[in-house]
Amino acid sequence: MAPSLLACFGRSKSSSSPSAAVKRDQFSASQTVDASVEEQRRGGPVVVELFSSQGCATSPEAEVLLSRLGRGDFALEAPVIVLAFHVDYWDYAGWKDPFGSSQSTVRQKAYIESLNLDTMFTPQVVVQGRSHCVGNEEEALLSAIMSAQRFPSPAFQATFQRPSPGTLKVSLSGPLRSKIDGQGMDVMVALYESGLVMDCPSGENKGKVLANDYVVRRMEKVATVKDVSAKKVVTASVHFPLWEGFNATKCGVAVFLQNKQHQIFGSQNFQLPDSI
Repeated sequence: MAPSLLACFGRSKSSSSPSAAVKRDQFSASQTVDASVEEQRRGGPVVVELFSSQGCATSPEAEVLLSRLGRGDFALEAPVIVLAFHVDYWDYAGWKDPFGSSQSTVRQKAYIESLNLDTMFTPQVVVQGRSHCVGNEEEALLSAIMSAQRFPSPAFQATFQRPSPGTLKVSLSGPLRSKIDGQGMDVMVALYESGLVMDCPSGENKGKVLANDYVVRRMEKVATVKDVSAKKVVTASVHFPLWEGFNATKCGVAVFLQNKQHQIFGSQNFQLPDSI
């Protein structure tokens, strides 16, 4: 990608722990988690995706805003699922983001195309795959969330297992609670980590202490479903390779349905059991 097609955006004037040691006998354990009854009754969460980079000078402000959003500081009526995708196209600018990935860049590029935008930039927020704003513009972000279309959450049960020290198995079973037509939907599973704090010794954020939450460490498509009734039980599973220092208490799993344009039609969020 040519640098002329990239931008690192600031605020627009026009815009209104160290990992605990895991005992070997836990690797074969499994835990099953259900979504809350309240979540099912009131409608599913709004998925908020942040595209960010530690190499972008204005991304840290957006990271703070999204962290506040995820912990409920704004008392919104709609629940949210926050996912931070760190892109890799700023790695040439003096600091290589340790969480950056080409997968995140590809996902952002798909949104640039589906939303008919001209430029890839950070920090960018995409809401339910349908609208976007600059990631550090609080008013625009909250407005997009409050006006976002909401969909029923899938009623998955999620079972978590550690078949080996370096692997997390996520198994899902339950109805999607939305009828899927012949166009089909992809079932996506994202494993994310919060509470990441590190010094930045070079680049645009040189000398800063960077804090990152909801960082997507792994994401996979686990199934594609077509012509499925809202009540039909769907099952799927995925094995995620784990990273050094993995700590279940800092991690969660988001599950969501998306169409070919990455528009999101239903989502669930699970915290990993502490003992897994």
